Amino acid sequence: MIDAGEAIRKLALNVMRYSGVAPLAWPFLGGAGAILMLHRVTAVSPSSESVNRHLTIHPDFLDGLIADMKCSGYEFVSMDEACARIGRPGGRRFATITADDGYRDNLIEALPVFEKHATPFAIYIAPALIDRAVDLWWEVMENIVEAADMLRVPTQRGTKTLDCSTAAAKFHAKAWLHAFLTGQVAEDAQRQSLRSLAASVGVDPEEPARDLMSWEEIREIAAHPLATIGAHTVRHYNLSRLSEEKARREIADCIGLIEAKAGVRPRHMAYPYGYAAAVGRREVGLAREAGFVSAVTTRHGVLQPAHADHMHALPRISVNGRYQRLGHLRTMLSGVTTPLANAGRMVVTV
Repeated sequence: MIDAGEAIRKLALNVMRYSGVAPLAWPFLGGAGAILMLHRVTAVSPSSESVNRHLTIHPDFLDGLIADMKCSGYEFVSMDEACARIGRPGGRRFATITADDGYRDNLIEALPVFEKHATPFAIYIAPALIDRAVDLWWEVMENIVEAADMLRVPTQRGTKTLDCSTAAAKFHAKAWLHAFLTGQVAEDAQRQSLRSLAASVGVDPEEPARDLMSWEEIREIAAHPLATIGAHTVRHYNLSRLSEEKARREIADCIGLIEAKAGVRPRHMAYPYGYAAAVGRREVGLAREAGFVSAVTTRHGVLQPAHADHMHALPRISVNGRYQRLGHLRTMLSGVTTPLANAGRMVVTV
């Protein structure tokens, strides 16, 4: 299902590309390079009705994108090298690939693509997700709505009844439930709320977590010469919804947990969610305080030399399942969409 916002964004991307604006802008606005953001890379296509389909891209698209960027002059480097190059004048435009959450398909389906192109990559891990101590709630939520014709959700204002009887109704129910879980339910109460709903419609809340790597698999991929293992906090909570001390522990404690279980000490971090309502100046300060070399958001933007002063608030370009066209990514990488998505700013931080 294509929503109005997606349709408008695709129209804008096509206009900028076919009008010649994006190719003309690339030498001037493309910056020093870009950090690409992935989640899932698999040949198993999500449903067109899925609200999570933006998280999945096909391995063939990843293969084509890397080849296309190399032909355009990008040099793919590790996160360590990318951080060293930000602010360094001259040199080739660079790119680095990051993947959030630790999905198993990163090892099985994405790694062969990275090996084919000798492309470094980073995977950000949240230990509690790997330990199944928290749920992949966005996947569980979708399964709950798919299993129901009608859903009764307890709220502080009483019971909310969601119609889930048609494809369109399910889409709206997922949107409402997503907003409810991220806006009205406390982070540490989210699991209990979701599991109660799952039980009411016979859904296994642990089933989606089977798509995540085990610690053994994380150790396997961590040993690969192309791989960097980064941190994604302990429980993948929205840090801005936590007290300062809880947010500090979420950021700092994951370092030792990952080192103990994966055998590598993470130097780089990705904020969970990473948008404006999830990370601000406080969270950036906490990441810096914890000793990370870098921290990435989900803010849309290319890297500029000025980001050397904002290493804990780096933007990324989302390689998004809804925009699997090389032309779309070329337009984003040109830098022309960066100010459009950020109120005119070219140097995107928080």
